[in-house]
Amino acid sequence: MERMRAAVESESYGIREVALTQPLTWLARGARDLARCPLPGLVHGLAAAAFAAVLLAVAHDQFWLLSGAFSGFLIVAPVVATALYRISRSLQRGQHTTLAQAVSVWWPDDERLIVFGALLACAGTGWVLTSAALITGHAPAPVEQPADFVRHVVLNEETLLFEFWLLLGGIMAAPVFASSVIAIPMLLDRPVGVMTAVFTSWRAVMHNPGPLALWAGLLLALSALGMVTALVGLIPVVPWLAHASWHAYQDLVDTDDLPPAPPRR
Repeated sequence: MERMRAAVESESYGIREVALTQPLTWLARGARDLARCPLPGLVHGLAAAAFAAVLLAVAHDQFWLLSGAFSGFLIVAPVVATALYRISRSLQRGQHTTLAQAVSVWWPDDERLIVFGALLACAGTGWVLTSAALITGHAPAPVEQPADFVRHVVLNEETLLFEFWLLLGGIMAAPVFASSVIAIPMLLDRPVGVMTAVFTSWRAVMHNPGPLALWAGLLLALSALGMVTALVGLIPVVPWLAHASWHAYQDLVDTDDLPPAPPRR
């Protein structure tokens, strides 16, 4: 009953159709926001890079775990960047927001973001465990280093393990992306329920499959670029993509039809 009610409520919110190349505009706007208010974004980027470095240090000799952990990190990252959505919203309104004010979105007066973050964390953990079980259970030899993963999984012509790993990752990641690409900034911006935001996010994807497929590819490619540059690239990439994601929400959802935004501290 609750899901049906959320689906009906979601239908009352307009979804705009955008051009295939619109994700490039989102990146341009995200870069502009980062340049206008760099400190909160760079703090988030440094935190993300530090967390990734800890993962690398802990699991550097267990690449089967490392690959899944980094993939899980990508699933959870959007909700961690919620404070940066608030920065972009403030800039859009001509307001100034400090780092302390931005992170206040995580104060426990609003449980919706915390609930959604917990759900994404569960999804990320599920993928880490699934990836680890798949690689350790089916690789023809132990996978402990990146070279082992390339040799025994990627270049192994006797099995389709790598192809199946990619397929399974895509199957698990696609619904998470579709559920969160619009939902997270919408939960920050408007007093709607979690399920309503998720249904609205799915509707945005269904109305714009091409642009949002391109957006997903750009998110993945730029995140990978940040990782392969000794994690240093994550420092600008994480806030850049977070700010850009806010503008994706603004372009895709007709906020004129949404309830008034709740007052923030």
